[in-house]
Amino acid sequence: MAETIGGYLIRRLGEEGVGHVFGVPGDYCLTFFSLLEKSPLQVVNTCDEQGAGFAADAYARIKGLGVVALTYCVGGLKAANTIAQAYAERSPVILISGAPGAREQARNPLLHHRVRDFDTQLKVFRELTVATAVLDDASTAASEIDRVIALARRHSRPVYIELPRDMTLAEIAPAPVRSLPAETSDPEALAYAVAEAVDKIAASNHPVILAGEELHRFRLQDRLMALVENSGIPVAASIMGKSGFPESHPAYMGVYEGAMGREDLRDYVESSDCLILLGTMMTDVNLGIYTAHIDRRSAIYAGKDRVAIGLHAYDGVRMEDFITALSEGAWAQRAFPPFTHPVHPGPFEARDRKMTVDALFRQINAFLEQDMIVIADTGDALLGASDLFISDGAHFLASAYYTSLGFAVPASLGVKAAAPKLRPLVLVGDGAFQMTGLEISTAARFGMNPIVILLDNDGYGTERPMLDGGFNDIKRWNYAGLEQVIGGGLGIRVETEREMAAALARARANEAGWSLIQVTLDRDDKSPALRRLTAKLAERVGGKC
Repeated sequence: MAETIGGYLIRRLGEEGVGHVFGVPGDYCLTFFSLLEKSPLQVVNTCDEQGAGFAADAYARIKGLGVVALTYCVGGLKAANTIAQAYAERSPVILISGAPGAREQARNPLLHHRVRDFDTQLKVFRELTVATAVLDDASTAASEIDRVIALARRHSRPVYIELPRDMTLAEIAPAPVRSLPAETSDPEALAYAVAEAVDKIAASNHPVILAGEELHRFRLQDRLMALVENSGIPVAASIMGKSGFPESHPAYMGVYEGAMGREDLRDYVESSDCLILLGTMMTDVNLGIYTAHIDRRSAIYAGKDRVAIGLHAYDGVRMEDFITALSEGAWAQRAFPPFTHPVHPGPFEARDRKMTVDALFRQINAFLEQDMIVIADTGDALLGASDLFISDGAHFLASAYYTSLGFAVPASLGVKAAAPKLRPLVLVGDGAFQMTGLEISTAARFGMNPIVILLDNDGYGTERPMLDGGFNDIKRWNYAGLEQVIGGGLGIRVETEREMAAALARARANEAGWSLIQVTLDRDDKSPALRRLTAKLAERVGGKC
């Protein structure tokens, strides 16, 4: 029996390990949603398309592939920001957009949702993805589906599939899955690159590995571990790579982020005579808003798109092959150098003191457990979270390069769908929450139990030290009151450390639904990381920052 285009697409997603599709239905994709509903895949329809896109992004970071399904233009273009983030941060998301029927478009009518031309949305997503496909030909639809899925996995970046509504049930002939040609490194270039790197490391006095996010995206954590344990080279993480290496391991030094990080760690990393950057994207946030000092001449760099030893770039060398070769090498074992190792801070003694950002993160540190995953939104939630001790059983997710506000709450939906045993702990500012926070309604509908800790400092607190004004103010909501509005959850407002401790205990016990803790903070309070950064930037400009 012949398959339909929509049926083949759903089957292939299932074969790739996808179990959930996030989205918002619309008339151009209703038939596809009907097929999804009858399939083994679960539809998680969110409050808004941006929420669906962020949820699919987080799902992809955990499972290796995420899917968002939306209608034409009014849905797809609302999700464009989330697909841009997935591209920037290497998250393999498949966006499936319904579209006017192929036959409907023949006479160029002014159909609803159209912007300029029928391919306007397609042109937009060509700029935001590594591959696009329009499934308007039943004879090529299967091969096009296979092609874009394979490219999403190969590059760990998003792809776009447009499905005209009159093609969803079009029949296609059975065909074997077509694979992309295998990627391989140039053997000679790889051998030279590895030999030069080994010589450089062997000649150094205190090499350091800076582990980045691409190790997680391309599932290279085990090779990093082999390299560290074979060589005795200590490891620091970028903020985007946080938790990619076990933080309790004796080789782990902490998060390196220029002036935002600990001074002792910053000095150790920047004085290294051989800094080995593995999968680390050289973004301004990873580099502490360019307060980092890295000498390229003494560095080894391996990223998805480039391998370089000092100032020598090697063409035709894949990051995966380079790191694998280093991890399998015969190393003269070094002893891990002495330094202040990050340790779990232990219990927090709550008192009747007013809540501060510093106390908040110390309480969170004491609260974290093995089954929790920290999801930090952009702003001081992210900067403060960089100092958290993430245990080996936990994880850390953030939009730490594209830094779009509003990622964390919908991301908790994707995490919970991808890894049901993990308890999302969401850190979000009030400004970011007002953008996408109502996705806790989706959590309530699907019985998900994120713990949302909302830093309520009356506006865009991270921007105030840069340039303050009325534009940084927002309407102060009764966030805890959403318990009555949405239902299925728990809302608590706290002002003191003791109230916070009680709220965390109640949230931990609330396994059946969402919990939101509104933490009232002074508008000018800052995390230690943000204070370190602003102090350093102030030194540069010779004044207040």
